[in-house]
Amino acid sequence: MSEPVPGRKPKIIAVANQKGGVGKTTTAINLGAALAAEGFEVLLIDLDPQGNASTGLGIEVEDRGLNTYDLLLGEADLPDIVKKTDTERLSIVPATTDLSSADIELISNEKRSFLLHGALYRPAMEEGGFDFVLIDCPPSLNLLTINAMVAADSLLVPLQSEFFALEGLSQLMLTKREVSQTAKKNLRYEGIVLTMYDRRNNLSRQVEADARENLGDLVFKTVIPRNVRLSEAPSFGMPVLEYDPTSKGSLAYRALAREVIKRNKM
Repeated sequence: MSEPVPGRKPKIIAVANQKGGVGKTTTAINLGAALAAEGFEVLLIDLDPQGNASTGLGIEVEDRGLNTYDLLLGEADLPDIVKKTDTERLSIVPATTDLSSADIELISNEKRSFLLHGALYRPAMEEGGFDFVLIDCPPSLNLLTINAMVAADSLLVPLQSEFFALEGLSQLMLTKREVSQTAKKNLRYEGIVLTMYDRRNNLSRQVEADARENLGDLVFKTVIPRNVRLSEAPSFGMPVLEYDPTSKGSLAYRALAREVIKRNKM
């Protein structure tokens, strides 16, 4: 893999689903780590007030003095906030609970939906040499998620292999369409990835069949299995690729990364 080229615009992917507990942060962390393992420079932006992506990559709360809240408000520039993680080629802009008040504080700002876009589309981003930027969105369709969609090139949606999964997807797709019509005309779908998949379970197989029938090629070929190692890794502050490189979860996210690379013709 060639070295990252400073000045090249990175691919910005928002990882979003308004439902909690669907593997969104798990996907952001481990897809980021898998892309880094393929030799790409990756930046993960934690846009969730819970800060789970930051915790899952070993960034302690006391080390998040500057964070995504400061980035949105324009009180700090991106290079001053980016932190290296223990995973080679993977950096993060951490989050704190300060973000939880962002909706209220920013509502009077005329450019409230474009704040993250403005922060990322500056020379500092291109000079950072990143190939991919992943945005871990909060589990809601609020102003933070809208900011992520406006800033992103594409939207990656984790879809849990459970009953009502497709019904819950409709509101997200409507929001994406509204953003495309009003703020980001070229926002596309990166894809939909089935998570928490259990091949022994008839329901998982039925959800997969329904998703592929209704959404076609939008659905990644890779499915992310239910895997104990995936659940354990965040408590050790590391991606599953480092916690257990040979686990089913690690292998699945490596396969997903290769699909993302292929779709972006990297």
